[in-house]
Amino acid sequence: MPRTSTGEDVIVLETFLEPSAGTNPYMTQLARNMPDGVRILTFGWRRALLGRYDVLHIHFPELLLRGSTRPRTYAHRLLAVVLLLRCWLRRTAVVQTLHNHRPHEDRGPVERVLLRAIRARTDWWILINTVDAAPRPGRATTILHGHYRGWFAGCPRPPRSPGRLAYVGMIREYKNVPALLAVFSQVDDDSLSLVVAGQPRTDDLTSALSRAAARDGRVRLDLAYVDDDTLARTVSEAELVVLPYTEMRNSGAALLALSLDRPVLVPRGTENDALAAEVGEDWVLRYDGPLTREVITAAVDVVRRPRAADRPMLDGRDWKTAGHLHREAFRAALTRRRHRREDSTTR
Repeated sequence: MPRTSTGEDVIVLETFLEPSAGTNPYMTQLARNMPDGVRILTFGWRRALLGRYDVLHIHFPELLLRGSTRPRTYAHRLLAVVLLLRCWLRRTAVVQTLHNHRPHEDRGPVERVLLRAIRARTDWWILINTVDAAPRPGRATTILHGHYRGWFAGCPRPPRSPGRLAYVGMIREYKNVPALLAVFSQVDDDSLSLVVAGQPRTDDLTSALSRAAARDGRVRLDLAYVDDDTLARTVSEAELVVLPYTEMRNSGAALLALSLDRPVLVPRGTENDALAAEVGEDWVLRYDGPLTREVITAAVDVVRRPRAADRPMLDGRDWKTAGHLHREAFRAALTRRRHRREDSTTR
């Protein structure tokens, strides 16, 4: 085992804040399920620049480069450069989880240059599906995105409401929620209803959704942060969760719905095809091209038929296994960093 700053334990600085009620459950469950031999630190710029740790574990690297104001964004970019220099000087291993191949919003050339620098400095990659290829061959571990069954175990689980469709999750431009409302308005079936629960990223999205919902009495909006009980209730009451993203790779919302034993309707793609093969074809319904009213009505017909299994197969996504695999990935990154240091000193 590679030497670390504290002997046997690997100290890992994660790039998320101390988990709270609003933290992405992926991050919280990851922190809770690390096995012996790994000590997790949560992020703060002071700790990142001055603290002692063996591995920097990066999630969504663009978030390191962005602030709530323009001056804060400039400051974060400068701090990120200092952090990369610090990791190089201290020979800290850098691990990056590949949640997305690129940010969903392009913030310009400076951010793109900095993201390339972070990518170049990464020693080891964690892939969260079986489809993605490692940016650097031989330097990656596949650790499937964990499920949410334990997370929602204590939440209310009402029965299905016949005809209920739902969208849940943060509402951003690429998630195409206004198009969902537009298509749903074309479905001539008063027995169907649609609930949209999530916080829009922009005021323009809020306005567009509000206008669309005002024209269709079958639509109900909950445009705010949605707590776990509300999420579980909204998904459990749905016959089908519809996620009409224009770009879809590793969807936490899809896994959330499947964890609550509800089928999802998603655009066809290699990641969603692989997910369907894993959990059951009749749990992950896919469509080609744009979402249409015919797609929605056909999907409703399908989910009302008997399924091959009572619930999706998510056994390969337990968090204890994910924790152990993360430990091995951190050790692999440390080994690679040590070998690079030895190579550089023997030249």
